[in-house]
Amino acid sequence: VQLQASGGGLVQAGGSLRLSCAASGLTFSNYDMAWFRQAPGKEREFVAVISWGGRSTSYADSVKGRFTISRDNYKNTLYLQMNSLKSEDTAVYYCAAGRRFGRSTENYDHWGQGTQVTVSS
Repeated sequence: VQLQASGGGLVQAGGSLRLSCAASGLTFSNYDMAWFRQAPGKEREFVAVISWGGRSTSYADSVKGRFTISRDNYKNTLYLQMNSLKSEDTAVYYCAAGRRFGRSTENYDHWGQGTQVTVSS
């Protein structure tokens, strides 16, 4: 199983980025998919999750209304559109695949390598 996250970078506060996570080695459409992030010195935290069919989503309060999670099961790809970025969004962002829709890292069996997002104020 491989989850390849990309799209991170340096952006000014108020700007936008779109992260992608390309999946291979698993039946992508069978898995709930999530984004987590980890800032230096902090624990990994939940950002957003989308169900296997894309009908259900859930967001952390800190990103609700600014971030949108989506997926394309034909392309085996997960996305995170991030708008109105803030300095506190600076972190390494990880995509994850699991079979239990939820906000805990324990719900996810497979993890990507992470992509760095840096928001300058």
